[in-house]
Amino acid sequence: MSDPFLHNLLSIEDLGEEGIAKVIALADVFAEVNKRAIPKVPALRGKTVALAFFEDSTRTRLSFETAARRLSADTITLGKTGSSLNKGESIRDTVRTLEAIGADCLVIRHPCAGVPEQVARWTNISVVNAGDGWHEHPTQALIDCYTLVNMRRLGWPEEDVTGNSRTSESLGSQGESPSPREHAPEELPLRGIKIGIVGDIKHSRVARSDSIAFSRLGAQVVLVSTPPLLPTSLSFWPVEVVHDLDSVIGDLDVLYLLRIQTERGGGRVIPTLREYSLLYALNSSRRALLPRHALIMHPGPVNRGVEVSYDLVDAPSSLVLKQVANGVPIRMAVLYMLLAASGGLQLDSDASLSTAMTHVETGEWMAYSEDTEHRSSGSSTPSVSGQAGERAGV
Repeated sequence: MSDPFLHNLLSIEDLGEEGIAKVIALADVFAEVNKRAIPKVPALRGKTVALAFFEDSTRTRLSFETAARRLSADTITLGKTGSSLNKGESIRDTVRTLEAIGADCLVIRHPCAGVPEQVARWTNISVVNAGDGWHEHPTQALIDCYTLVNMRRLGWPEEDVTGNSRTSESLGSQGESPSPREHAPEELPLRGIKIGIVGDIKHSRVARSDSIAFSRLGAQVVLVSTPPLLPTSLSFWPVEVVHDLDSVIGDLDVLYLLRIQTERGGGRVIPTLREYSLLYALNSSRRALLPRHALIMHPGPVNRGVEVSYDLVDAPSSLVLKQVANGVPIRMAVLYMLLAASGGLQLDSDASLSTAMTHVETGEWMAYSEDTEHRSSGSSTPSVSGQAGERAGV
């Protein structure tokens, strides 16, 4: 990141490697807060977060609302119905209204790509893209990165952390990946991990953001789908493309499933959902082809029986609910970065993703801080960017 302060989060590329690392660091602090009997801190007391969701949402809207309230911010909620947009008011005037009321941050989801970026040009308050059309969903990408980094800290994929273990046969052409306890300082946390994103890539904002974020963390990303469900051009995507799931499933460390987005036309380009499921769904037969250590991910909502069998959503190797749970600390971190202090949280210029991994001797997480004496003195709260954790009241 060239700008030491983050004012908006419109794309995962706004963050880059350093910014992703910052969010992961802060999310660890707030994950500890969420374990408390009273999971609330006064970090954003006096701030107001407006939630404008012009598309249906469960996980994203609820986790942003929960995140804001746990940081002691006030919230304003605006939906696609019940607002003056139905009376002909423009989005620009709606945004100006929210700013006039006193909103400090606008979290916006819209069915049209580019709306959050345009809104950011119209207002001085911080804007967070909570999903815009087929374009991007940056906070979901951060959640998915955080979920996999946490699995790496536990020793995955070399150690048995889900009831399955990695065998030499399952390593494929990748060879032995280094254990997290053997990471060299300069290594990226997902180096050596192969992630297959399967499904309706063309209409998926998650696929776009995840492909960028996973690659920034060092993972190898493979898109798997039928040609009608792939974007017309993938020249700028840091990915490989495969049409036959069965040809690559045995080499994957992570199988990331996407639903068919019928509301965006995804269902019109395939003959039937049954035929799609036969070719691309995760069922018991394909689960047997996956390496034993492989993890299953899905951003939700899950269409059980279409892209994945009913029972496999709840399998020990499924991270679906972990992704949901991680949504709260990640979005707390994003809101804190945007709103804490004046102009946002200052980002250290020398931070890197290597410090977002476990310490090799103790396995203990330490957030971004050069002040290691803060922890050795007996404090249980990690310091973030010098004293960010302290400023957050955690």
